[in-house]
Amino acid sequence: MRQRAGFDSALTVLAPVVWGSTYLVTTQFLPPDRPLLAAAVRALPGGLILTLAGRKLPQGHWWWRILALGALNIGFFFYLLFVAAYHLPGGVAALVGSIQPVFVLLLSALLLREKIRSWQVAACVLGTAGVGMLVLGPEAGLDAVGVAAGLGGAACMAAGIVLTKRWGRPPGVGLLTFTGWQLAVGGLLIAPVALAAEGLPDRLTWPNFAGFAYLSLIGALLAYAVWFRGIERLPALTVSLLGFASPLAATVLGYLFLRQGLTLVQGAGAVAVISAVLLAQRSGARESRVARKSGPPPEPAEAGTETPAAAGPAHPAPPSPQPGDRPAARSSQPVPESRKITEKEQS
Repeated sequence: MRQRAGFDSALTVLAPVVWGSTYLVTTQFLPPDRPLLAAAVRALPGGLILTLAGRKLPQGHWWWRILALGALNIGFFFYLLFVAAYHLPGGVAALVGSIQPVFVLLLSALLLREKIRSWQVAACVLGTAGVGMLVLGPEAGLDAVGVAAGLGGAACMAAGIVLTKRWGRPPGVGLLTFTGWQLAVGGLLIAPVALAAEGLPDRLTWPNFAGFAYLSLIGALLAYAVWFRGIERLPALTVSLLGFASPLAATVLGYLFLRQGLTLVQGAGAVAVISAVLLAQRSGARESRVARKSGPPPEPAEAGTETPAAAGPAHPAPPSPQPGDRPAARSSQPVPESRKITEKEQS
């Protein structure tokens, strides 16, 4: 079971690692000054592809649930994220967004009835401190609009994680179709705002097309499918803490490809982030094992039924006689008179 939880965490962390590459792809491949357009292209094409491939639409109350999840996980989150990026230095925006696990912790206690553990608080503090060491620089400054947008984006994503955990998936709907619904809803919310605020670029180059294709197919379609799978299989807080891998990946990719410096403080921040993720993963797996072992006993069988352990043939064969044992029953044939006298004398 521990190996399964470790595999689920390792697979889920690929999503924030891919998202950490967004800054590199945006600056090197996409048209400048089109962040909302990039967000719309990132969400809408992949969402439409998955929805059409699934050949299903939400039914009943799942319509408003998908609207809520698509808005929280994709639409509102992307918009607030870019507002924060416009008003805050990148490091401050990432630090404000790292408060998300705290929101997940509180919402899980309210909506999922989960107890707040000391290790969960420690993991949140350790991860947030690590992100601060990774991304904060001397140019850090605060802006009220940017901070509010960053907190709002973190709250939206946290609510999306917890509600996805609470509602699950509709019966008979695959993970890719479920992912496509949310991406399509989020993209449809962002696209009008992007067209009104930014418009379309005058021309697109082949690197631009490659960047948009990466963001749509890898950064959204694949990454969000892996992310929602992780929400189904792992505790909500563990999934949220795995999101700390995003600024860590952005820092490492900037060092490798953009020749950005890496200081000792950033190295210590990376260690703190990794420690927070490992703490959450191991502690969550341990609590899951304890909960399974101390689960309620099986319900008693109904009258007239047998448990699997007691089940057997309708007419079981008599046990084989052991040496020295007297037979449990005698033959039904009449016993001769001479034999009766012999047995009486022997007794």
